[in-house]
Amino acid sequence: MLTLAAAAPRLHAQSAHVASDAALDAVMKQHADQASAQREAILRVLDREEVRAVAGRAGLDITTAATAVATLQGDDLKTAAAQAQLADEALAGGQSSIRISTTMIIIALLVVILLIVAID
Repeated sequence: MLTLAAAAPRLHAQSAHVASDAALDAVMKQHADQASAQREAILRVLDREEVRAVAGRAGLDITTAATAVATLQGDDLKTAAAQAQLADEALAGGQSSIRISTTMIIIALLVVILLIVAID
């Protein structure tokens, strides 16, 4: 009787912390959807004519960068997506006063992608 009383709290505690398969699947799907959205945001920026022009002037291969986006994961993907969002917002504004900073953001995005691929 004493053994059962001692084991019961442990068994109860173990079952309370187990996540269901549905919950795990939902988390995995959310993570995959987020990564997919981040990749799409980067590719959308890389596909802009302004970005292609800046990359050409800087001597960076936009095709290699676009191909490398599929290999980005984790913090590297988050960093590149944040850079892409900044570039997209700056380009969407159409303000000529931010042209230099927009160019720098685009170049930084391309360099980050290419460095990540070169390091891996």
